Amino acid sequence: MAEFFSMGGYALYVWPCYGIAALVIAGLVWQSLRDWHVQAALAAELEKAAGGRVRRPADAARQGEMK
Repeated sequence: MAEFFSMGGYALYVWPCYGIAALVIAGLVWQSLRDWHVQAALAAELEKAAGGRVRRPADAARQGEMK
């Protein structure tokens, strides 16, 4: 087990790289979730200002796809 953690003598390089990568991934997840919450709140605010959710009729949606 000690050989695994020593990484053939490269542990001082390998483990910090894993740590930095984990921190970057965690930061990106946090940033994405925070932005999702901000965008969801903005969408709710815009829907409220518009008097409710605006929906297109099904026929208009199909015509837009055909163009």
